[in-house]
Amino acid sequence: MTSCFTATPGVDVITTNADIPGLGSLAINAFVLHGAEPILVDTGTVAGSSDFLTSLESVINPADLRWIWLTHTDFDHIGSMAALLDAHPHLRVITSFLGVGIMGLSSTPLAMDRVYLVNPGQSVTLADRTLTAVRPPVYDNPITSGFLDHQTGILFSSDCFGALLPEVPQDAGDLDIDTLQSGQVRWATVDSAWVHNVDRDVFGAALDELRAIEPTMVCSSHLPPAPGAMLKLFVDSLAQVPGADRFIGPDQAALEMMLAGMVGSPA
Repeated sequence: MTSCFTATPGVDVITTNADIPGLGSLAINAFVLHGAEPILVDTGTVAGSSDFLTSLESVINPADLRWIWLTHTDFDHIGSMAALLDAHPHLRVITSFLGVGIMGLSSTPLAMDRVYLVNPGQSVTLADRTLTAVRPPVYDNPITSGFLDHQTGILFSSDCFGALLPEVPQDAGDLDIDTLQSGQVRWATVDSAWVHNVDRDVFGAALDELRAIEPTMVCSSHLPPAPGAMLKLFVDSLAQVPGADRFIGPDQAALEMMLAGMVGSPA
């Protein structure tokens, strides 16, 4: 079920939880930044598009949106893209050249006059704010780009810092540290398995760059919003991932056992 809440004045969260058997619950977040040129960060899941659009309308008239920041092109981020672009011809998408290329292979290609291309490290200046694109050190899609909003000081980190949790609160600060860090490490081993193979020094340098940002808040696509002071804790979680146990999902034999258990369960 999709719901909405305010992370901080001027920033609303549209969220749903995905329960993943054997792993935990994962938040799936999009964000609305209100202002002179309102911005929607991602557009929810493909399967939940109808609920997403209803929730979006509860926090802003979609006709007032001016930009969509597309962090990347996975199915849990592009669900309502087509509907919004079709309904609102003035709406433009901030993405990268590769983002346009990948969307061109989908059922929702992006017209070149509807996009604004930005690479990590570059900035976009809108009417009342400047956004600087940030490539997080952990990601599952090559076009991934979060950003730092210089007006609010919030870091939007895309999938980075996500966590698999027993339950998902509205504020990551409400989680105990062990639950939070173990959930973040587990998520990173699932979502970004390549991190097990990184050069530790190179990865450490990327983490140090992230530590230096000092945001007021961290908004991840797959973790409740968190006070900016928690960033160092989050980075410490990522530092554990290269040496953590690799995720190995159920194979066919395990699937057949699960299915047999379901069939054999009493009604």
